[in-house]
Amino acid sequence: MQQLPLGVRIPDREVFESFLPARNLQAVEHAARVASGEISAVTWVCGPTGAGKTHLLQAVCARAGEAGGRLAESAARVGYFPLAELGSLGAGVLDGLTALECICIDDLDCVVGQLEWERALFGVLREAQEREGRVVVAAKSPPALLPWKLRDVGSRFSAAAIFQLRELDEREQQEAMRLRARLRGFELPEDTSRWLQRRFPRDMRTMYGLLDTLDEAALVAQRRLTIPFIRSVLKE
Repeated sequence: MQQLPLGVRIPDREVFESFLPARNLQAVEHAARVASGEISAVTWVCGPTGAGKTHLLQAVCARAGEAGGRLAESAARVGYFPLAELGSLGAGVLDGLTALECICIDDLDCVVGQLEWERALFGVLREAQEREGRVVVAAKSPPALLPWKLRDVGSRFSAAAIFQLRELDEREQQEAMRLRARLRGFELPEDTSRWLQRRFPRDMRTMYGLLDTLDEAALVAQRRLTIPFIRSVLKE
């Protein structure tokens, strides 16, 4: 796990290398340029649950942290803030973000319509834009479809680079699972990935969670991921 300052811990595996672009290539390429510091702007990523929004934001943080780590004084200027988890703590969790070079705010739609939060977000945007910082946010919908209390905040986000992530189709999901498996050091047979798709919800969050469980079980048992083995693990 990688500890990011002023945010939350994110898994090391949530990186660009494990993100299958598929039909989201333009969004991934833009996000990578933001992470490396080539682009200083506000970016809005939207799409349904399981489309890859969280993975993409965490990948931006990981890449930006690596780039900043080359300079000791910049190493602590990256933060990831999932508002679905942190929202109950109040808008004060955004205090101090102006010291960051790259700010990633997930689940932003959880706080839209709450005046205190929108004022805090306005401050983050204003300071980031004045300092040419980078802000990447994720929500299920584009900013124009959200019920903003402060129109100026909605307008500023609407002027961002906006990308709608498309969910992976069945073939792309299989490819993404095999990619994740290879990066973790094991092979996922094609018949095994198809078996998982037929029996579990077909969103990548669920699929990746299953892979994590199966990888740990296979490591302990020193077994390949055959369908009979998977059946025995998932029954437990």
